Amino acid sequence: MPATADFLIEIGTEELPPKALRDLEQDFAAGVAGGIAAAGLGGGAAQSFATPRRLAVRVPGVVLEQAPQRVEKRGPPLKVAFDAAGKPTRAARAFAEGCGVAVDALGKLETPAGAWLVFSSEVAGKRAVDVLPAIVEAALAALPIPRRMRWGSRDTEFVRPAHWVVMLLGTDVVPGIVLGLTSGRATRGHRFLAGEALSLAAPAEYQSVLATKGHVVADFAERRARVLEQATAAGRDLGGDAIIEPDVLDEVTALVECPIAVTGRFDEAYLDLPEEVLMATLQGHQRYFPVRGRDGRLLARFITLANLPSRDPEQVRLGNERVVKPRLADAAFFWQKDLARTLAAREPSLADIVFQKGLGTLRDKSARVAALGAALAGPLGADPAAVARAALLAKADLTTDLVKEFPELQGRMGYYYARRGGEPDAVATAIEEQYLPRQAGDRLAATPVGQCLALADRLDTLAGVFALGKRPSGNKDPFGLRRSALGLVRTLIEAGLDISLPSLIDAAVAAQPVKIADRAALATDLYDFIVERLRAWYLDGQAPGFASGDVSAELFEAVRERRPASPLDFHARLKAVKGFTGMAEAASLAVANKRIANILKSAKDAIPERVDPALFDAAEEKQLHAAVEALAGKHRASLASRSYEDVLKQLATLRDPVDTFFTAVMVMAEDAGKRRNRLALLQQLRRLFLDVADLSCLNAS
Repeated sequence: MPATADFLIEIGTEELPPKALRDLEQDFAAGVAGGIAAAGLGGGAAQSFATPRRLAVRVPGVVLEQAPQRVEKRGPPLKVAFDAAGKPTRAARAFAEGCGVAVDALGKLETPAGAWLVFSSEVAGKRAVDVLPAIVEAALAALPIPRRMRWGSRDTEFVRPAHWVVMLLGTDVVPGIVLGLTSGRATRGHRFLAGEALSLAAPAEYQSVLATKGHVVADFAERRARVLEQATAAGRDLGGDAIIEPDVLDEVTALVECPIAVTGRFDEAYLDLPEEVLMATLQGHQRYFPVRGRDGRLLARFITLANLPSRDPEQVRLGNERVVKPRLADAAFFWQKDLARTLAAREPSLADIVFQKGLGTLRDKSARVAALGAALAGPLGADPAAVARAALLAKADLTTDLVKEFPELQGRMGYYYARRGGEPDAVATAIEEQYLPRQAGDRLAATPVGQCLALADRLDTLAGVFALGKRPSGNKDPFGLRRSALGLVRTLIEAGLDISLPSLIDAAVAAQPVKIADRAALATDLYDFIVERLRAWYLDGQAPGFASGDVSAELFEAVRERRPASPLDFHARLKAVKGFTGMAEAASLAVANKRIANILKSAKDAIPERVDPALFDAAEEKQLHAAVEALAGKHRASLASRSYEDVLKQLATLRDPVDTFFTAVMVMAEDAGKRRNRLALLQQLRRLFLDVADLSCLNAS
């Protein structure tokens, strides 16, 4: 067994961005571990660490030296390497000289494409200490950092200035330069609780030294658990429950190295503000945990996490209370100021806000959404007047001071302002629901008026941006069109709304204030874009009724080939085809469908629309025709009621007559009449299957 040792790399920095810390930690660990494995240095499962001032990775069992490698270098072809007398040519001698050997020491490589001179040698593997610095640099360079910083007079770039590097392999320092810094074994503890550098004897003691001497909890998950435990306990002590959102918990964890919970209070008068405003102030601005009382109402208390224990906790508490007071005072001021004008009074000012260059103002967009929403009102059972009113006021809260301060509250604040302004409940609720779902897994618009707005607003944005030629490319989607498309189809499918998507797209495209050379082509592109988002939704197992892996690419394609107008209908067809693939007859019929599709595609005859039974002369074709005719009535009835499972079960009964037909009957008969009649029978059969999906797309296995 080759000798191994644990490897440790730590990059010490100034405070890293808290929202990005978890991703930086995981990507750095993956880069280091992957680089070590790719270099042939083995290594076990990597353990990663991250605090505000450091990223670190420990990889156990790294091989100290690479295994020897067999190197093969191909030279000139043999016909060029030797002359007619078999003597080496200048090309052969030059190749041998370049390899540092005599010509007769070279080998020959025989391949179907010819024969060549070849030089083979065994190269000693490199030492791990010589390879590891480059692996670390490559992992750092690959981190997803949108904007890198320079510091001092160096050309080195990183997300934050780096101040020390620890790089150990076993008990030895790995010599090297990383981010312009010479590696060593000295780490640093807490900025205020551990002033001196801490020497590490080996990677295994990294966590314990930082914890006992450095007052630092290096493991992100361990520190997160401590924050959660302390905040939860503090909430109970205050007579309620701490409200701990996962994103806020991660961000707080990324801000502290030695978490200590501190509680505070604020003036109860601020409890008159909408709860969402309080939450946004405490969580978003201050990274505090609000507290909900046993009665379900917020308490005038909060929990924060200090980064070190204090000899005077009361001063820490007072300091945090002083910080949050002006934040809450600002929010209360904005709330009262905003209430001085109704949404209706604010609506005209939307004409001064450009939605997107080329697509008019927000007021223009509201008018388009109102028109599209009105078309949806009837099918969705919504009040057209409420839809029109909600669309008119939908964006008016964007002009309020509170929404400018807390953009994430758009829609919700519109709900509050609409209620205060005397608008009907249906209108106020729809103003909030227009943005639902905001992200994956979020709730959907639940009211008919809200659904009209949610659908119409997304369709208008999609059609407008596509009309401008600014559709997403690669991983760039500045307008969030992929999210809008998924929200659109989720609403239609999960809310059970049977609406023609192409009709909606046509109406949205026609309403855009942009000159479009080919509206039909643009509408087709937009339909395909939306369906592609649908595809990812199903293949990822996020659609209701489907687990991950239930829907394959072939299964989805089988339904997409039929281009169902309604996403809800698309969903029903997928469920039916998924059930069909589990039947014993599925594989045989999938093969037959592919065969039929290929025969019809290659046929040069004009295929009759009707089958003439008088032209049959084989029992098997008569049997197949009789079976097709027998189920035709049931087929049409089940299709009309969208009982697709029944349709496919009925078609499954055709497996035996289809199999015997292809076994006994020559479709492409010499007699033109019989040939065309058999093609007509296959065309009739093919159309029956195509009524649900193109089963020829399915994997026959």
